[in-house]
Formats: sequence, structure tokens, C-alpha cells
Amino acid sequence: MKARNISKVVNNRPEIVRNNESIKVIKENKTIVNYFIFNEYEIHLNTIPANAMQEWHYHSSIEEVILVTKGILTCKCLDEEKIVIDTINIGDIVRVKNSIHTFENTTKQDCEFIVFRLVLDGKDKRKVIKNDKKIVEIKENE
Repeated sequence: MKARNISKVVNNRPEIVRNNESIKVIKENKTIVNYFIFNEYEIHLNTIPANAMQEWHYHSSIEEVILVTKGILTCKCLDEEKIVIDTINIGDIVRVKNSIHTFENTTKQDCEFIVFRLVLDGKDKRKVIKNDKKIVEIKENE
């Protein structure tokens, strides 16, 4: 595809949302959250300071996915009235689903993670996601 035809296919520039445009909240449990809120999903940048813990909670309508980017995060969930504890490391992903859960930082350093909050419809979209990238050739020096 030549560059002159691309505008007929794609006419939007990427949207860049700067960190200073997020909604920053310091929660009572000391978690610092930068909220990026969009119509169909949210992305949160979270920092849990040393020896802090979020409140126990669950989600009834959303999918929450956690990606640890710094430190070590402790995930606790209730499984048949028993508390199950897992250690989450940098690069690990947690699909929270509708579990009753909390996250805790038991270390002496801040822990940072990204939260993706989505409203899902139960449809398998793997084929669309896998095949959605379209390669174009752009000659920048002409």
C-alpha cells in the first residue's frame, strides 16, 4: 500500500494521554493510583508503598488484569473460605476474574503495577486480535 492511499484506510492519529492528564488519587490504604478512564476500559498505574495493603474486594461486572512492573506484589484471594497467597513478580500477569481478593506489598520497597479494567461480553475475540495488524510501507524520505 502506498502512503497516499493510507489516509483512505486510517485517518486517526494515535491518542497520547500524558501522565499529568490522569486522575491521581492517594487512597486511604496509601496506594497511589493514576486513573486513565476511557469509554470501554480503564488503565490504572498503581503504586503500593512498602508494607501496605489494599482492602478486600471483588468485581461483579468487570475483568481486572494486573501486570507487575516493579517490585513484588502479594496476591491474596478467598478460595472456599480459605485464604490463598501467591507472590507476583515483575512481568507476571494476574487475571482477577470475580474472586474476592486483595493485593499487598510485604517488602521494604514500592511495588508498581498496571491495572487493565475491561467490560467483557464473553465472546472469543482471539482471531480478530491476532489478525488485526495490517502492514503498510511508508517511505519517509521522499
